[in-house]
Parts: sequence; structure tokens; C-alpha cells
Amino acid sequence: MADETSMSINQAGVQAVHDDGADLGAQTRRERTRRDHEHTVAGQHRRMRRADREVTEPEEIRAILDGCDIVRIAYQDDEGLSIVPVNFGYSYDPGTGDGFGVDTDTDTDTDTSAAANAASPSLTLFLHSALHGRKIDAMRAAGNALDVAFEMECDCEVIEGRTACNWSESFTSIIGTGVASVVDDFDEANAALSLLMAKQAHMPDVRFTERQLATVTVWKVTSAHFTAKNHPKPAPHRRTA
Repeated sequence: MADETSMSINQAGVQAVHDDGADLGAQTRRERTRRDHEHTVAGQHRRMRRADREVTEPEEIRAILDGCDIVRIAYQDDEGLSIVPVNFGYSYDPGTGDGFGVDTDTDTDTDTSAAANAASPSLTLFLHSALHGRKIDAMRAAGNALDVAFEMECDCEVIEGRTACNWSESFTSIIGTGVASVVDDFDEANAALSLLMAKQAHMPDVRFTERQLATVTVWKVTSAHFTAKNHPKPAPHRRTA
């Protein structure tokens, strides 16, 4: 009887160690895939919480840019907050660094800061609109340097769950901040519209006349801080016989 009791205690101990190990493993995996301790600090950019869904490879980022047709630009003017969906072309430079954007550090000397900026990825979105309107007025009122935020998503598909709380959606997306400005230079505006036509209409190397450009406003959003994300659709569940 004593031996059976001792065996039961030992088995319980082994199971407890196994459970503790499983819990520790799950906690370690969560810490590796989720940055739950990130918090907002003035003048800095917090990292994406779901580290396991962050996209950092340049070709994957370019694929998201190519897959999205519309970008939403959010800004604030004297009327308040506004957001506008627009078609876009883009220029993307992955840089030589491994991060997105540069955090400003007042203790960093100019040379180091310049080197960091040179290594950072950069993204420029090219857009066009009517000659007059609220967003154009907002850019002009901001000295042609309007702070904006932007978002685009594609590959969206609903993921059916076993219960209402388990439903989700797969997607790829890019979110960032930047500065919007009207492009007044003829050559730059021509190149911007050429990139837009290449992306949206699959017509590369289109050129425009001065008369054509005079009928629209060409503008751009320049970004040094943006993140890309991929929430993939899970593999189909295989039923065992």
C-alpha cells in the first residue's frame, strides 16, 4: 500500500513537472511571438506587438505594395480629422538597415543620425486629385508639409471559426506615417503619374504633357516609418480517421 502511495506521489510529481514545463514552453513561445510589454514613448515608434506577423523582407513588402490598389490617407486640418481613400503609385527603397524608420535621439551626434537615416527603408506614395479640395488646402496651409498616417490592405479573406469568438480574417497590410506635399516640379510630377499608371493600369513609361498635368494636382506622401504585416489563413484542419 505504501509502495502504491509512493508511486502515485511520484507520478503526480512527474506530471506536475511536465505541466510546469509545458506552461513555461508556452510562455516562452508567446514572449518570442508577442511584444506585450511595448509601450508608447514620446518621440519614438513602438514595435509591432505581434512579432510573428511582422514582415521585414523587402520582396515581401514589395509584394504587398503591388497587391494593394488603394491607400487610405488620414490627416488633420482646421476642420478636424479626415481620411481619404486614393489609388497610388510608389517608390520603395529597402535601405541597408534591418528596421523601419529612425527614432530621434537628442543625444546622438549628427553624423550617427545621418548614417542611421541613410540605412533606413523609405517609401514614397504618389497620388493625384482635382486641382482644388480639402486635402490640397490642408497641405498648402501646412507649408506643403502635412503630417499624415496611411494604411493599405489586401489578400483579405474571412476565416470561419468553430464559435462566434473564433472568427477572424487573413490579410496583408502596411501602416505608416509620413509627410504629404504637393508636387510642383513638372519632371517629378510626370514621373509620379508614370509610376501610378504603371501600377494601376499596367502601362509603364507613360508621359504626360504640360497641358495634361495642368488639369490635376500631383502629390506625394514620403515615409520613413512604416510596418508591414501578414496574418495568413491557417492550413486546413485534417481529420483523422
